[in-house]
Amino acid sequence: MLPGGERQAGEEEAAALTARLLRQVRRLEIRARHLAEDMFAGSYRSVFKGSGIEFAEVRRYYAGDAISNIDWNVTARMGYPHVKEHVDERELTVILAMDVSGSVQFGSLDRSKQDVAAEVAGLLAFSAIRNSDKVGLAMFSTDVEMYIPPEKGRRQGLRVIREMLHHRARDRGTDIAGALEYLSRVLTRRAIVFLISDFHDEDYQQAMAVAARRHDLIAVRLIDPRERDLPPAGLMEFTDAERGSHVLVDTSAEEYRQHLRAALENRRRAQAREMWRLGVDLIGLPTDGSVVEPLVKFFDLRRRRLR
Repeated sequence: MLPGGERQAGEEEAAALTARLLRQVRRLEIRARHLAEDMFAGSYRSVFKGSGIEFAEVRRYYAGDAISNIDWNVTARMGYPHVKEHVDERELTVILAMDVSGSVQFGSLDRSKQDVAAEVAGLLAFSAIRNSDKVGLAMFSTDVEMYIPPEKGRRQGLRVIREMLHHRARDRGTDIAGALEYLSRVLTRRAIVFLISDFHDEDYQQAMAVAARRHDLIAVRLIDPRERDLPPAGLMEFTDAERGSHVLVDTSAEEYRQHLRAALENRRRAQAREMWRLGVDLIGLPTDGSVVEPLVKFFDLRRRRLR
């Protein structure tokens, strides 16, 4: 049993942490709601609303009906043509699949990749809620560490933000394929899935292809500026945030910095080509900039493509 003084100190520390978390939740909620209401409401609706269709009924064919809608099984059974009728799927489901691995916790500036991920996820969550859509959350490392099933309402949005800010990852590795396979099992209807990660992983393309056929899959790639361009700071020891290995690097060597820069750029380009081939939209999100501009660009590009 803890002595009275230590127990009181522990309780005070826990209360301070809780108060700080609530302030973080409140700040992020205010910012996300403001942006969702003032900037993204129209864009969100035009890009996602009505993009899906839901089966309603089979009825008899009438002149002018599209031949592609004919239900041939019912037609053969009834002896005269029948068509499938669909209605716009007005209520959508948005899933925020958030990487919480060791590399996402890295940040060379004031904000880590995880901070930026939480901000963009909060913005997307309140955009969905404002339009009466359901929103859910999956946080993953080597396993899906937390899953919040999709629901409507402000309380759900606050729960999603609270869990994103409060969660401490149990593992430092990344398994994107496992996360996508998990979502394929638990999601029974088509959803809009925002996969938020730095994509420091391998062998997830097959799982991504399957998920992209079932859902509207959008990749949000987190990029720290120091991953693009190392400073010439002399000898530096780097630690792999996911594997824990260490390496000593002479960052003052211009040739090495150029080699590293080219390797990372080639990797990102290869990822972008593969996602384009699979029909997955990609949003690049640098941690040293605004989350708003990349999202605005994405909405504009997708709106033009739909037209």
